[in-house]
Amino acid sequence: MAPPPGDKKASKVNQESTPKRSISSVLFVIAMQTEALPLVDKFQLAEQSDSLFPEGVPWMRYSGKYKDLNINILCPGKDKKFGVDSVGTVSASLLTYASVQALQPDLIINAGTAGGFKAKGASIGDVYLVSDVAFHDRRIPVPVLDLYGVGARQAFPTPNLVKELKLKVGKLSTGDSLDMTPQDAAMILANSATVKDMEGAAVAYAADLLKVPVIFLKAVTDIVDGDKPTAEEFLQNLAAVVAALDKAVTKVVDFINGKTFSEL
Repeated sequence: MAPPPGDKKASKVNQESTPKRSISSVLFVIAMQTEALPLVDKFQLAEQSDSLFPEGVPWMRYSGKYKDLNINILCPGKDKKFGVDSVGTVSASLLTYASVQALQPDLIINAGTAGGFKAKGASIGDVYLVSDVAFHDRRIPVPVLDLYGVGARQAFPTPNLVKELKLKVGKLSTGDSLDMTPQDAAMILANSATVKDMEGAAVAYAADLLKVPVIFLKAVTDIVDGDKPTAEEFLQNLAAVVAALDKAVTKVVDFINGKTFSEL
């Protein structure tokens, strides 16, 4: 889909995002500040308080230069009413759309934690590069609308990145709940997902609207089909898994630096 009428900057970015084009600007969309701050420190980014976004939104932006890349890390920030991270698909899609419009990145990276399925080989601390994304909680049992609800999309292909860094690859399923109902479980199985999160497919949707390539890195904090309560396991492993995510993301950024899309 084309960018909004009159948006010449976004249109120019989309037209120039060709395989031969060098990658110079990377936008990270990260749901939780706990996940983002280690990368902010690693890349020595500075928090920005500019007026790129509408007044009153809680979104956080950290930006700077790392090697040859201009990097922006965006977080949806704290919900003004409840004071917690604004997780979920609504915040993720709004933030992605607005950030692309304002910053015109060459590439989007959605990095964060996720639940994993031991039946698919996932273990705590594994970091997956996502091949495909879909929703599992948008059930619309009407012809064609059912496919829209699932919203299956592919991430930008990165065969050289996978080979060089020996990354695990799996499919991602997205929903707005941390737990999993029987209906969700059936849809996740249909999606052939190895990991599940609360943002990825929404980021993919917004990126697709504006025709910006997107890749996903998801680190496993909890085993969804295991014997421990999801929330308990998530909190227990969060710090260690964020550290693993930090290392993987740094390797990915180092690999991307100085390359074109066709070299990924």
